[in-house]
Amino acid sequence: MHHLRYWFRGFPAIAFLFFCGSGTLTAVRGAERPNIVVIMVDDLGYSDVGCYGGEIDTPILDSLAANGLRFSQFYNTAKCHSSRVSLLTGQYCIAAGDSSMSHGVTSAEVLAGAGYFTAMTGKWHLKQEPTDFGFGRYFGHLSGACNFFKGDNTFRLNGQAWSVPDRGFYTTVADVDFALEFLQEARTTKKPWYLYVAFNAPHAPLHALPDDYAKYKGKYDQGWDVARKSRVAKQKELGILPQSLRPSPRPEHIPAWEDLEPWRRKYEANRMTTLAAMIDRVDQEIGRLVDDLRTHDELENTMILFVSDNGACPYDRKAPQLDVEPTNGEVALPDSTGWAWARNTPFRYYKQNQFEGGISTPAIVHWPAGLKTRAGSITDEPAHLIDVMPTLAAITESEIPGEWTGRTLRPVSGVALTPIFAGESLHREEPIHLLFSQDRGLRDGNWKAVSFRSQGWELYNMADDRTELRDLAVDEPERLSKMVENWTRIARDVLHAPKRSYATVTSTEVVHHNSQWTNFETRLGDKLRKGRVRPSGAIRARKNTELTISNGVLKLVFAGEDPGIAMDLRRDALSRGPYQLRFDLKGGQSGGGEVFFTDDPKTILPKGGRVPFQVAADGEWQEVNVELKTDQVIQQLRLDVSEGAGSAEIRRLRLLDDAGNVLFRWPR
Repeated sequence: MHHLRYWFRGFPAIAFLFFCGSGTLTAVRGAERPNIVVIMVDDLGYSDVGCYGGEIDTPILDSLAANGLRFSQFYNTAKCHSSRVSLLTGQYCIAAGDSSMSHGVTSAEVLAGAGYFTAMTGKWHLKQEPTDFGFGRYFGHLSGACNFFKGDNTFRLNGQAWSVPDRGFYTTVADVDFALEFLQEARTTKKPWYLYVAFNAPHAPLHALPDDYAKYKGKYDQGWDVARKSRVAKQKELGILPQSLRPSPRPEHIPAWEDLEPWRRKYEANRMTTLAAMIDRVDQEIGRLVDDLRTHDELENTMILFVSDNGACPYDRKAPQLDVEPTNGEVALPDSTGWAWARNTPFRYYKQNQFEGGISTPAIVHWPAGLKTRAGSITDEPAHLIDVMPTLAAITESEIPGEWTGRTLRPVSGVALTPIFAGESLHREEPIHLLFSQDRGLRDGNWKAVSFRSQGWELYNMADDRTELRDLAVDEPERLSKMVENWTRIARDVLHAPKRSYATVTSTEVVHHNSQWTNFETRLGDKLRKGRVRPSGAIRARKNTELTISNGVLKLVFAGEDPGIAMDLRRDALSRGPYQLRFDLKGGQSGGGEVFFTDDPKTILPKGGRVPFQVAADGEWQEVNVELKTDQVIQQLRLDVSEGAGSAEIRRLRLLDDAGNVLFRWPR
């Protein structure tokens, strides 16, 4: 069923006056084909722009939305280069031949063949160069990221090496400088034109122009909890998300802002200040481009599409720095996991993950002469970057070829979005397939199956649980099984993915983690820690134990001797004992259960304290309360409810102090 909503609140009056005459949607004038501007930003979160709930000043994008169409469920591939392949070819990245695009043709090649002048500026991040794939003009860098002030040695101008100036350079500005030059040339040809602008902002390294940075100093001192709450409220006010939506909670790998040390709050606020300034600058540069279109009377019949390649990035790869301003090429800050969570409001997780935080980002269409939807409309139809190329082919009356010299083409998987532009429903024969590296997903109608780094599949009804809070995998096993079969079929037969990409998933871990997320145990001056970092208090399944979680219940399957679960509390500043460990238990083996604990950092489990308790194992829930008698600070816990093969369920697991205050709850 097609869902189209209208939006009228939340923007200043300028949003409705910015584009003269754009409130009336008319047919394309005669046989005149539209000009095309596709703008892709890098690592932008769902709520980073004003018309999607953000507090960052983005009046140009807000105006495009107010006079155009927004998608509330527009998907990407969750990763930089693969999203670029999908946008350009209309195929899933692996199917197109990955970064070589050896099994696809690009939108530039298709439109150039139909008589369009084609140009690109910005980040390429694929093999060869844009001029090898249909773009007649190109300025930008071939690399995936670069210093915003100094650039790198991969900059090219129309296929030739280009040296970055020593002074007065900033990539976001330069991208539009050259875009305007290319448009001037395009107009002399009397051809319709296609311009692709691929900003590298707000991708790290975090660099901002001094004036933009100064504008946001102090704005983020209140932290990510306050910012995220504010963004959720604005999203509901704008109507981009329903009033009934429950935002995802702050995950356990991100502390509450008020719990951070003062130096870290200062450091984190600086990171978001820089990000906001970078996003503000993107909007300003888009404004220069829009002004140029309006000056040349081209705005009415230019289809502008604004998208992002993935959600906000959580990868924190540099040690903290204090008292710096990243407003020149000598100082740069890395991404922040905490702010990535806030920027992807209201969703879970980040870039590379196939949860909504990684794959759902803003998509705005502005085309007064072609859109039949009412100005300011919001569509809830799921769409994907694979739909961009067939859409461009459709509205420019261009033919997608079946053969291409030097390449073996595979079928386009995307569909033209023109029915949505006409206010009609979109028909998609296949579900939307999601895969990058180990992260998997499938969006089929209102249902979504998703796997974090090839761990157990989860299932969500997106119609009433867009934030993926209620895993229905146990409740809907047949549905999930069919979706996984379909996902595997598409991975094998459409993507032609290697077998390892669709190997059987492993069991689900209670806590998802990634070694490159911010390690909040790092102290100022520490070297960056490498390797796997497990969040404080996380549950670890012991040997011969399979652990999954569903609706707050820990489900344990034991396959041999010495099974159980353990929790490491050594990084938490807890009060001294005694303590109580309380939980509800169903299953296990009749007889003795055991809790082991340590109260000094050097002792290793199962040495230390040991407290036995009775296990009923009668198929009913039993309440268990175990007293841990120590006057020291607890360091580690281990809970055993079985001596061998079997199963058990645990709920409401919590550690309390002697006064009955809850210190920890699991799952967190």
